[in-house]
Amino acid sequence: MQIAVLSGKGGAGKTLLAVNLANLIEGSTFLDCDVEEPNGVFYFADTYNKEEVYTKIPVINDHLCKHCNKCVDFCRYNALIDFLGKVKVLPSLCHSCGGCQLVCPHGAIKEKDELLGYINYTSVRDHKIFGGELRIGKETGVSIIEKILAKANTNEDSVIDCPPGNGCSVMESISDADYCVLVSEPTVFGLENLKMVYDLTKIYKKKSGIVINKAVEDNGLVEAYAKEIHIPILGYIPFDKNLALSNSKLEMVSNGAFKSYFDHVLNRIKKEVSI
Repeated sequence: MQIAVLSGKGGAGKTLLAVNLANLIEGSTFLDCDVEEPNGVFYFADTYNKEEVYTKIPVINDHLCKHCNKCVDFCRYNALIDFLGKVKVLPSLCHSCGGCQLVCPHGAIKEKDELLGYINYTSVRDHKIFGGELRIGKETGVSIIEKILAKANTNEDSVIDCPPGNGCSVMESISDADYCVLVSEPTVFGLENLKMVYDLTKIYKKKSGIVINKAVEDNGLVEAYAKEIHIPILGYIPFDKNLALSNSKLEMVSNGAFKSYFDHVLNRIKKEVSI
């Protein structure tokens, strides 16, 4: 079973839920795909190993280039431009697809490795922990996410902490998920962001359910939406100062007084996946 935890915005409680679900599932693998804010690993360990992740960037041989501009015309990301009589590479726009090298009829384009980021990994008890880390200044961590997801054993349970929002990195993160958990705060802003990620799960035809974080009494905003779109409320995480303080210290709150909330969510997920 592969569970992906999503939210439409940062700070909704996505990582809080993801790490605690992984903590409760025996022998699970935790995959932190939020590579721009990689903090999930620290809930499990203070130290970890590092694996470098490289991407390919084209290099133009000016002596072989005939300025036919086939590579420039091919690139949909405008990472290649013909400027002052030379084809220039804009690495920040390059998606490392390799197409420019393929279409060049003169063999003027080669590729070089460029450090994109890292995969931080460790083992804690019976859990395997992997977290991506995008280097400062790099625009997209999709390649890192691909390598993180490849670490998961399809025969074992895993929990994916997805990036916030609904961009390319989120799409990659949920591509193989069996179930998507949508985390929302019970506010108008939280609801609008919830709608955004729910629409994404519909496009990918993923089963999903909602967890309401910072839940308070007498607020049926998210419940009304869940009823409207016919997906379950999997559970609630209370708006509680002690929980917030423990979480801010990177403590695993599912080991203490709040365990029942996370147990309830996990049991509901198992039930929904089996339907």
